[in-house]
Order: sequence, then structure tokens, then C-alpha cells
Amino acid sequence: MGQDRPLLGIMLMLGFCALAPMGDAMAKLVGETIPLLMLLLWRFAVQAVLLLPFAVRDLGGLSARVWRLTALRTALHIVGIGAMFASLRFLPLADAVAIAFVMPFIMLLLGKYFLNEEVGPRRLSACAVGFLGVMLVVQPSFAEVGAPALLPLLVAVVFSFFMLVTRQVAREAAPVTLQLLSGLMGAPALLALWLVFGGLHPDIAIRAPEGRELTLLLAIGGLGTFAHLLMTWSLRFAPSATVAPMQYLEIPFATLIGWIVFRDLPNGLAALGILITVGAGLYVIARERATARAARTPAPPAA
Repeated sequence: MGQDRPLLGIMLMLGFCALAPMGDAMAKLVGETIPLLMLLLWRFAVQAVLLLPFAVRDLGGLSARVWRLTALRTALHIVGIGAMFASLRFLPLADAVAIAFVMPFIMLLLGKYFLNEEVGPRRLSACAVGFLGVMLVVQPSFAEVGAPALLPLLVAVVFSFFMLVTRQVAREAAPVTLQLLSGLMGAPALLALWLVFGGLHPDIAIRAPEGRELTLLLAIGGLGTFAHLLMTWSLRFAPSATVAPMQYLEIPFATLIGWIVFRDLPNGLAALGILITVGAGLYVIARERATARAARTPAPPAA
């Protein structure tokens, strides 16, 4: 990879924002009957099967560093997706996604202080405005459902580090190869977890899915695979500080899907928060367009 291409990275992240809530909605539907470990196993196994024909030849040329970072990335991926799927059993889709959206703010700080990425005051301000919008969307739900309401916060922390690791490894391995490795590492790890701890908890179990369950499990694996490919590609082309605010746009997508599938709609205050987050994201796009345009404009000749 050469120079960053922030606008392309933004568009790829927008694709992720549209597809990820679709997979979450299906996980919410099937999660009522499927054990959590089984849901995760199908998610990573389908990913491995889908991508194996496209990237198996690339595995031999990867460095030891890529293998180590991908192992860490896969562990974070499992924990993050597991926490999200578990939260969807207790929370509406839009609420779970909105609570998790402290993540872009965490990512912005990680990019600034761990990767030394340049984060100007305007992007910091736009991210802060987006974060304010998230706070308006979030409805206090701890009193209603208890500790499970905190699961999206765990998702936010885990996926912040997941994307930080992705940024480190994405320039050394193709996105399809990274996702294949995650599937090949994640599925056996989950099987091992079942073999060692199966029977200790109802969610650490595996059984044969029924017809509707099988369809949803395959769809979750396919959507999740492609969505996270888009996320990985976005980090390959743009710094995390650039794409982080764009993820706020996952909230209106989740709200729309939640209304279509579950007939859940945010109240007036939450709707205002969604508008604020969308506005902050669009402002970041406008700033990136202006920056890219200025970079293409040749400097005037010296007098």
C-alpha cells in the first residue's frame, strides 16, 4: 500500500455500517433458540468456508508477526461479537448499537495516542458532537435489564482494540486473507471451548440447527464476513481517526432495520440524537473532500 485514500476508506466503512446491523438483526432473531457458542461457531465457520478458495494460497507467505497479530485480532473478534450477540437478547437493536457507539470516540483516542495519527481540532469537535448525539440516543436501561445493559460497552472497548490491531496488520496482508485467518483460527478455538467446557452452561453447547435456524445462521455468517471485509478494507485505505466518526452512521441503519424487523422505534430524544450523529458524520465527509481537493491542487509557483 502507498498513500492513504481517505474517501475510499469512508465509503467502505459506510458499507460496513449498512450490513453489520442486518447481521445483528438476524442474530437477535435466532439467538432466542440457539446457544451463544453455537451462533459464534457458525459465524466463523461460514467465514472460513466462504473465503478459503480465494486466499488459501496466500497463507504461506505471511510473516510470524502477521500470524501473532491475527491471533490477537481473532480473539478480540470473538469476544466482541459474542458480547454483541448476547446483548441483543436483552436490548432492542438500535439501543444496543447506540450504547456501543462510545467505540469511535475510544478509537479516535487510540489512533491519536498509540498510532501517532494526526487528529485535528475539527475532527475532534465533530467526533465530540457525534458522541453527544449517541448520549441522546442511549436510553438508561440498566434499571430495566440489569448488568446485560453493560454488554455493549464491552463491545465498544473490545472492538476499539480490534480495529487498532487491524490497522497494524492490514498493510501486510490482504483483507480476504485476514478474514480467512480469523475464520480458520476462530472456529477451531470455539470447538475447543465446547469440548473443554461444554455442559457447564446452556450457552456453551452445540446442536443440529433446524431449517429456519440454518438459513439464518448461514446468512449471519455471510453478512458478517462481507461486512468485516469492508471494515478491514476501510482501515487499509484510511487512518482509524478518519473512519471512526463515520461509524456513527450505523445507528440510523440499525434504527431502520430494527423498525422493519421488530417494529422498534426510538423516541423523540433518541431521534434527535440520530440526526446529530448523522450530521457529524456528514461533516467529516465534507472535511475529507476539502482536504483531498486541497492535496490535488498544485501549489502556486514561488515568486
